[in-house]
Amino acid sequence: MAQHIKTIFISLVIGILIGMALGVNIGRNKPIFSNPLAKESLVDRAKDFGNETLEQSGKALEKTGQALQDKAK
Repeated sequence: MAQHIKTIFISLVIGILIGMALGVNIGRNKPIFSNPLAKESLVDRAKDFGNETLEQSGKALEKTGQALQDKAK
């Protein structure tokens, strides 16, 4: 009986650790099975920030253009 409980406890601990590692990767928008402890380089972070900014700027320009078109009608 004690061996059974020990096996269940160890399995739960291992499952929780794996789940936390996968959750960290999901939270960072990284591939699920990548290393959750790896630090992202400054260059990669700058590229990601630049891409996000460019995408948001494009969306803002689209909205502004659409608003101007609607106003002109």
